[in-house]
Amino acid sequence: MKIFCVGRNYSDHAKELGNAVPSKPLIFMKPSTALTSDDKPFFIPEWTENVHYEAEIVLKIKKNGKYIHPDFYQDYFDQVCLGIDFTARDIQDQCKAKGHPWELAKAFDNSALISEFIPYDQFLTNGGQFSLEQNNKIVQEGNISQMLFDFKTIIVYISKYFTLQMGDLIFTGTPAGVGKVNSGDLLKGNLNDVNVFNCHIK
Repeated sequence: MKIFCVGRNYSDHAKELGNAVPSKPLIFMKPSTALTSDDKPFFIPEWTENVHYEAEIVLKIKKNGKYIHPDFYQDYFDQVCLGIDFTARDIQDQCKAKGHPWELAKAFDNSALISEFIPYDQFLTNGGQFSLEQNNKIVQEGNISQMLFDFKTIIVYISKYFTLQMGDLIFTGTPAGVGKVNSGDLLKGNLNDVNVFNCHIK
């Protein structure tokens, strides 16, 4: 099982971090050991002082595919969930400054939280919206219509370079509003105003 992530897929998020808006999908990966769920608390690693939440819609691949044709991209997923791409921002900034890869900041254990999956049609019919609350205050709101690269573009692009396999996950990018998590925080994720996870930060 592979975890793909799309960086800077909402222009306001790219701008809030001072990054250029990409002209094609920016792809990075997390290992399977990054995966976690909201039935476990998230422990802030001892080697970082600035972990950020990044709420994202996650696609679950349902069959294998390579060089997927745009007309058939929807044959490869039918479920979505809400996830958090936890990011050690201080470590990421250090890596970026040196031109180094981001894995230490993005791919550490338990850095990819996911909720239960729901049918994509249900999510789309109800509006395609999502939000994240930190201690009962909404800090991120997004809609898939705001993505720079839609699901079709993402799936087609990734499958050009990697074979997509059943069970692979794709984190599709985060909107503006990312911020630091602190011990004692409660993060609540919502799909179309329905609560789908509660994550306690330790």
